Amino acid sequence: MARYDRAITVFSPDGHLFQVEYALEAVRKGNAAVGVRGTDTIVLAVEKKSAPKLQDSRSVRKIVNLDNHIALACAGLKADARVLINKARIECQSHKLTIEDPVTVEYITRYIAGLQQKYTQSGGVRPFGLSTLIIGFDPHTGIPSLYQTDPSGTFSAWKANATGRNSNSIREFLEKNYKETHGQETLKLAIRALLEVVESGGKNIEVGVMTKEHGLKQLEESEIDAVVAEIEAEKAAAEAAKKAPSTKET
Repeated sequence: MARYDRAITVFSPDGHLFQVEYALEAVRKGNAAVGVRGTDTIVLAVEKKSAPKLQDSRSVRKIVNLDNHIALACAGLKADARVLINKARIECQSHKLTIEDPVTVEYITRYIAGLQQKYTQSGGVRPFGLSTLIIGFDPHTGIPSLYQTDPSGTFSAWKANATGRNSNSIREFLEKNYKETHGQETLKLAIRALLEVVESGGKNIEVGVMTKEHGLKQLEESEIDAVVAEIEAEKAAAEAAKKAPSTKET
């Protein structure tokens, strides 16, 4: 294996590109990120590591706008993310200037995935060590979309998905609990999914809510705390309801 994991362009005899697999490992060690698509709302929720006391937490955002109607969250290497986000933002503006129409979510996803794939096939470079969740509303039809890309350059559309640390656990939760939601219910589902692997509280979670009318809104810590408290109250009520019949029987 040692001979095949140094150069990005060399396949191993069993068909692996080891540098791409190492990039996927960097994603698995990154912060957890969740995306949930509702009928009128799309939510991104990301695990947030506690910031040092003297750091301005607003300067470390993991959910960012690419355009007025498109946003992105990522898991993996933040420095790589910054480069990819800047390239995607330039492409959004370039497309608008040339075509006189805003980009569709699929177009910018295809562009980002194409960039990631290009960096798996060229000598002298390494793959981007990040996976992205891209959300937005189609500028022509108003239909909400959620896409995921990974370091190999593949992309796919989802109703709900997770990436990063413990993403399999979150995905299992979403598979069991996902249903078509709107408004506040979409927000609750995304936060409930992230709370499967993250400690409760607004300090540990960053949330972005996108609607067609207002674009992306980043929730304040107090707003997240209020939703978390509501979720925990619902959970406590459900557990109490389960115990109630057995209490009557005794």
